[in-house]
Amino acid sequence: MLEPDTLADRLQFVKLDSKTRQNLRGIKSIIMRALPGALDKFYDQVRSFPKTRHFFSGQAHIDAAKSRQIAHWGTISDARFDQSYMEAATRIGEVHARVGLEPRWHIGGYALLIESMLGALLEARWPRAGLAARIGLGGGADVRQVAEEAGALVKAALIDMDYAISAYLEASETARQKVEADVLARERGTVVDRVGAGMAALATGDLTFRMSSDVPEEYRKLQEDFNGAIESLQTTMQAIDTNAQAVRTGSDEIRQASDDLARRTAQQAASLEQAAATLDGITTTVRRSAEDAGQARHMATVAKTDAERSGDVVRQTVTTMSGIEASSRQIGSIIGIIDEIAFLTNLLAVNAGVEAARAGDAGRGFAVVATEVRALAQRSAEAAKEIKELISASGRQVTTGVKLVGETGKALDRIVEQVSRLNVLVTDIAISSANQATGLNEVNDAVNQMDQVTQQNAAMVEQSAAASRSMANEAEDLARLVEQFQTGHSQAFQTASRTGPAPAASLWQDEESSAYMPAAASRSAAGGNVLSFPAAKGADGWDEF
Repeated sequence: MLEPDTLADRLQFVKLDSKTRQNLRGIKSIIMRALPGALDKFYDQVRSFPKTRHFFSGQAHIDAAKSRQIAHWGTISDARFDQSYMEAATRIGEVHARVGLEPRWHIGGYALLIESMLGALLEARWPRAGLAARIGLGGGADVRQVAEEAGALVKAALIDMDYAISAYLEASETARQKVEADVLARERGTVVDRVGAGMAALATGDLTFRMSSDVPEEYRKLQEDFNGAIESLQTTMQAIDTNAQAVRTGSDEIRQASDDLARRTAQQAASLEQAAATLDGITTTVRRSAEDAGQARHMATVAKTDAERSGDVVRQTVTTMSGIEASSRQIGSIIGIIDEIAFLTNLLAVNAGVEAARAGDAGRGFAVVATEVRALAQRSAEAAKEIKELISASGRQVTTGVKLVGETGKALDRIVEQVSRLNVLVTDIAISSANQATGLNEVNDAVNQMDQVTQQNAAMVEQSAAASRSMANEAEDLARLVEQFQTGHSQAFQTASRTGPAPAASLWQDEESSAYMPAAASRSAAGGNVLSFPAAKGADGWDEF
């Protein structure tokens, strides 16, 4: 609403001072008498003019407007330019703006009123006067006074017209701003609805939603950025979906492989544990064999020593037997000599008997002796013979014994040689057994370490299997989460042909747009000079004119 000081500025600028107001009040009677006829002429012109006749619905409408105009001019002719006048003038301008009465018609109407009221003023001041009266030579009002009164009337009319037009322009601007704000609000509301629909689609996981391109140019960048963001998110989610499927497949394979590896590792650990136990037994056996081989080596060494001693004993025995054989031969020679002596003794006894027989009784005793000697010689010969036979048998036996002892010595030499070889072999076997025992100990230690490592590997494989199963579960969860999004990719191409929801009505062609776009706004957009509003009917129409 216009401020009071703006009216005061206008009044001061046009010099509508107290004298002018007094002149205006002085012609009030003239104005009020001329006003009904002037208004009738004005309304007749309005009804006859094609572009203004539609502002009034009938005579009653005109009569109501005429009575309000008479009351309004009553206030003006009283020179009461106060708050009530300002409200009335503002209301007239706002009504004009509401019904679409442009300022040109308001100015034209006031031109008609001013013409009629000025004519009435001049006729009242100079009734049927001649030229002399008009130039101030008598017979009528003073020209200067009439001019001041006419000026007061014109100033009041122009002030009223200016104030009404200012109110009209202010109301029109307010209406235009309101219409623009309403249009902008609808556009924003529609865009917000589109964005809200997109966010709702995102909330449900639908990444195929696209905002339609029929948005105002001011929001085209928002539409492109929103669609670009959704498309990027869709591409990302498609890649995540593909990767999630690959991770799920890979994790399943890893889980199966880990389970198989865990089973095999457990079996290997059990087999290796059994092998370690078996190898430990073998190591113990080999260790005992090495110990037994060492004892056998010692016994072979002892046997070799004994065999060597036995060889020495046999060699000494052979030497002794050789001596006995030589003694037997000497004894045999001696026995042969004794046998010869017995033979010679027997021969001498025979000769002695022969000689005793020759001697007779003298030789009888000698004969007895000779007989005894012969008998002794015979027994000696027999004993010598037996001894000889015994010595011969003993010699033969000694010879056989020497042979046997020699053969025994040779056998002992061979035994010693074999024992020596056996000792070498047993030594080698003992050394090999010791080396094998040492190697088996090392192998046993290594196998035990392998067993421990395998047990640790089995535990780690079991942990890996558990981790792979957990990863498979997490991959499954990730895949399920990704499948909640409609990416046009992971739903078996069910949405491959869908690029987004069906576009809504155009932002510029919605059903309500025509209701919010008055005809005057359309004319203004097409090059008109002011906004217009739908014509009011009844008392809200042009009543205030």
